Amino acid sequence: MPAPDGGAARRARRARPQAHAAVCGSRQGSVEFVDLVHGPQTYAAADIGDFIVRREDGTAAFFFCNAVDDSVMGVTHVLRGDDHLTNTPRQLMLLDALEMRRPSYGHVGLLVGADGAPLSKRHGSASVQDFRERGFLSAAVLNHLFHLGHSSDVEGWLAPSEMPPHFRPDHLGLASARFDEAQLMHWQKETLQRMSAAEIGAWLGSGASEVFVELVRHNVVLPADARPWAAVVQGELPPMGEAERGVIAAAGPAFFSAAADALDQAGPDLKQLTRILRERTGRKGAELFMPLRVALTGQSHGPELAPLLQLMTPGTARRRLEAHAKNP
Repeated sequence: MPAPDGGAARRARRARPQAHAAVCGSRQGSVEFVDLVHGPQTYAAADIGDFIVRREDGTAAFFFCNAVDDSVMGVTHVLRGDDHLTNTPRQLMLLDALEMRRPSYGHVGLLVGADGAPLSKRHGSASVQDFRERGFLSAAVLNHLFHLGHSSDVEGWLAPSEMPPHFRPDHLGLASARFDEAQLMHWQKETLQRMSAAEIGAWLGSGASEVFVELVRHNVVLPADARPWAAVVQGELPPMGEAERGVIAAAGPAFFSAAADALDQAGPDLKQLTRILRERTGRKGAELFMPLRVALTGQSHGPELAPLLQLMTPGTARRRLEAHAKNP
C-alpha cells in the first residue's frame, strides 16, 4: 500500500489563504477604574502587554465578546468573581478603543467550602436544580446568597422583594465567602416559619392534610423529613433503634397488652387512654408515656403524640401495641 503523499498535503496547506490572529495592546499610559468591591484600580498599559482578540480560525476571544456584548446590551453593573479582576483593564482598553460605554465592574471573592478549600463534589457542591429537587425553598436560597459574603444592615430574614434596598456592593467582602449548608438550613427553617399550612402542604405534596402539616411543620426542614411521620400515620414503621428497643423491653409485654385493651375503650383519645392505662398498670409520667409513644411511632421524640394518634386508624394503633404484647 503506497504511503500518503505528505508533500501534497503540505503544498495544499501553503496554497490556502493564511488567517492571522488579531492582537490588541498599548505601551503608553494606564488603565484606571473604580472597582465596586476593591476600590480604585490602576494598571500600567505596558504591564498589560499585547493580547489576542481574534484567533487564527476567525473566532473572537471570550473576554472580547463578553465586554462588547455587555456594552451593547446596556448592562450597567457587572459583578463577577475576583479571578476576572485582571481581565478588566484589557476589556476597558477594548471598549475605549471602540468608543463604547463602560459598565461598572465589581469583583467578589470566590466561594469556598466550610473548610476553606475550593468548592468541589466532596463539599456536596450542587446546582440550583439540585437544591430545588431536594426541596429547598427559593426564598431560603436567596437569603443565604444575600448574606453570603455581604454584610447587610439587616441581619435577619428578608422577603426577596425587600432585598434590593438593603444590598450594597461596597458591603461585599474581599475575602472568599464560605458556603456552609448548615447556614442554608437555617434560612430554610426561617422561611418555613413564615409559610401558611396551605403553602407547606403544597410544598410537601402527596396530598398532605392541613392537620398533618400543622403537626409536623416544626419537625421538618426538607420534604424528606416528613416521610417518616407520614409512615407513622398510615404506613409501616421502620426498624427501631437500640434505645427504642430498650424502652419497649423495659415496659414488658403486659404493659402493651393493657394498652391495647385501653385503646379499645378510649379510642384515639390519648388523655383517656393514658388515664385508663395508669389505673391498670400503676405507671405514670415518662414511665407510662414513653413506651406508649415508642410503640405507636417507633421513635422517642417528634410531634405531639395526641394528634398523631388521632390521625392513625384504630386498626393501625392496635396492631402496633399488640405486636409488643406478643414479644417475650
